[in-house]
Amino acid sequence: MTAGGSGRDTASGHLPVMYRQCLEALQVKPEGTYLDGTFGRGGHARGVLELLGPGGRLLVMDKDPEAIAVAGREFGADPRVVIFRGSFAQLAQWEATAGGLDGVLFDLGVSSPQLDVAERGFSFGKDGPLDMRMDPESGESAAQWLSHASDKEIADVLWTYGEERMSRRIARAIVSRRVEQPITRTAQLADLIASVVPRGEQKIHPATRSFQAIRIFINRELADLEDGLVAAHARLKAGGRLAVISFHSLEDRIVKQFIARHAKAPPANRRMPVEIPFTPTLKAIGDARKADEAETASNPRARSAVLRVAEKLPEAA
Repeated sequence: MTAGGSGRDTASGHLPVMYRQCLEALQVKPEGTYLDGTFGRGGHARGVLELLGPGGRLLVMDKDPEAIAVAGREFGADPRVVIFRGSFAQLAQWEATAGGLDGVLFDLGVSSPQLDVAERGFSFGKDGPLDMRMDPESGESAAQWLSHASDKEIADVLWTYGEERMSRRIARAIVSRRVEQPITRTAQLADLIASVVPRGEQKIHPATRSFQAIRIFINRELADLEDGLVAAHARLKAGGRLAVISFHSLEDRIVKQFIARHAKAPPANRRMPVEIPFTPTLKAIGDARKADEAETASNPRARSAVLRVAEKLPEAA
């Protein structure tokens, strides 16, 4: 799942989400250069590395310093591997990508290790500091932002990134509560949301959408995705593959529209006096793919995973 990868670890006998499908999609060539923009705990990266020969290269990136520490411990001695701490939105600025890439993988969202550690503040199921930053050394934490944001700002974030129908009610409750007591813990925020949102027949916790929305906003996940797709497109060689795993509709819509924008001519506009020529630069490889039943049975987090794949086309002569 970004800056993090889906998080299940091949070293411990588990595979990351859609592991087999991702490796098939990338069509790894032994002497190629591949970038894993969301290293996480290295599940997909290990799979790519196993397919590379002595002349191949694996470039790995992650915002999370803990993920980068894992990459250094496990791959730092391998001359084929180069490691960079930062968002994949910056990949075109990384000198190691300047020679072009044969494949790029983004596994979006929050990783299992991040969710499972209460101190990271991503999960309302585990009480911890309300942080939510994938890079805990950069930017505001969720608690810091909620301490000063207006109710309108909070409501807009909850609606835009979480499609939370009770966004205004939740935002007003947050602003009212923080006057009495700072909201600094995940359990505080989750309990507050649950107290103002009727559970009804919904199966998910009332705080699910709000936590997702705040996390996406704090980490600029959608903006980074848009920038990262542009950067990947710029660095891919002809025939290179782009593989992106999304976990909710906002991410998947961005990926789908990006691929379509570069693969299909825009609809004709009868008001335009001159037709604008269009040259496709990407080719969509198949339809959106989902995890199979066996995987979703063993890993419920795979149920919402969607994989989209595209191939960079040669430049027109």
